[in-house]
Amino acid sequence: MAEKFRKESDLIGEREVPESALYGVQTLRGMENFQISRSKMSDYPNFIKGFAMTKMGAAKANAQQGLISKEQEAAILKACQEILDGQHHEHFPTDMIQGGAGTTVNMNANEVIANRALEIMGKKRGEYEFCYPNDVVNCSQSTNDAYPTGIHLGMYMNHLDMMKPLENLIASFEKKAKEFDNVIKMGRTQLQDAVPMTMGQVFRAFAVGLKHEVKNLNRAAEAFLTVNMGATAIGTGICSEPGYSEICVAALKDITKWNIVLAEDLVEATSDCTVFVNYSGAIRSLCVRLNKTCNDLRLMASGPRCGLREINLPALQPGSSIMPGKVNPVIPEVVNQTCFKVMGNDLTVTLAAEAGQLELNVMEPVIAYALFESTELMAHAFDCLRVNCIDGITVNADHCLEMVRNSIGIVTALNPYIGYKNSTKIAKEALETGGSVYNMVIEKGILTKEQLDKILAPEHMIKPTKVQL
Repeated sequence: MAEKFRKESDLIGEREVPESALYGVQTLRGMENFQISRSKMSDYPNFIKGFAMTKMGAAKANAQQGLISKEQEAAILKACQEILDGQHHEHFPTDMIQGGAGTTVNMNANEVIANRALEIMGKKRGEYEFCYPNDVVNCSQSTNDAYPTGIHLGMYMNHLDMMKPLENLIASFEKKAKEFDNVIKMGRTQLQDAVPMTMGQVFRAFAVGLKHEVKNLNRAAEAFLTVNMGATAIGTGICSEPGYSEICVAALKDITKWNIVLAEDLVEATSDCTVFVNYSGAIRSLCVRLNKTCNDLRLMASGPRCGLREINLPALQPGSSIMPGKVNPVIPEVVNQTCFKVMGNDLTVTLAAEAGQLELNVMEPVIAYALFESTELMAHAFDCLRVNCIDGITVNADHCLEMVRNSIGIVTALNPYIGYKNSTKIAKEALETGGSVYNMVIEKGILTKEQLDKILAPEHMIKPTKVQL
């Protein structure tokens, strides 16, 4: 059957909108004008839900102040709840990168909610005299307060969603730390042999480092709960009623069950993007830490014969089209690359935040795109690393112990027991002859095998201690 259309008009003129679409003419223009990233708002469900929450709060406040009817309020709230429940997301088709400071996105939400509200009221799509996208759904708002608030709420949801797989990854590292607590290995500084430690300490350090990043991210995400609703165009509150901001924020707090607060200064909050810069910076810090972790995993797993070969990563796929038997560390590699992409997004956020002028930053769309993409990429990376790599890591305990015994660095651990002079002498001889420090100490009668093994026991490598020989 041929597609049916309805006629809608705006400032530019009249257009035909598909009858099947909940969106309207302004969304249609945005679809035509912005074909850039090919990533749509519908690709980021929490962004849409953030807008639904924003419009619910505004509708409650407007009804309380007598600016819209109770029937309109009820229909808008029901339409928004359906969006929160995952319905109608396909009607948010606009490109994530767009001009207009997010006006197309805001109007997309206004039109979808208005048309669905009309249906709930028993009217037809496009019968805007009963529920107009601008006058009713967007009442007491501008794109310049609704759009950043939608981003804030959506990003806070994305943050919470990202924390779950990150915490699961931390738990996986902690589990491996306990499993490897009694595996002695050689620690390294500047890629040179340093002093003995346990493999458990290595994995515990990975976990603790990520816990620090969780704290940083949670602290940065708290700022998303500060919104500028009621700022309208530039922060002065023009076109809103006295008290609207406070009523709207109270409604948002009730809707979300989060501690939503009103910005201290709405002019400052409307033009400033520091909250995005700070959160993006926290993600960048996490990426730096995770990159280092993945690099360490690849180094420790290097081999299988000619590398460090301390651990074994799960074998997931053949590693070469020409070298039989080769298996690559593909999961740490893909996480590295994900981090590189996200760190690039951080630069985008920084440049876009700096590019704002006067009372508005028109670059918020690309900021939103970068942040929503980054948080979702990282959430996928955490699960990928945990399930396909960390959970399946095994350790070559005997090989690790043998490397400790053959290492020159072992003399540092022995220094408190045999003295600096003996340690230096043995280290020098071992370097010149290629002999084992472990065997030399025993052969020269400096320590017995029992004493040496006692000193090098894993429990004595994990903290400051004095072994009684």
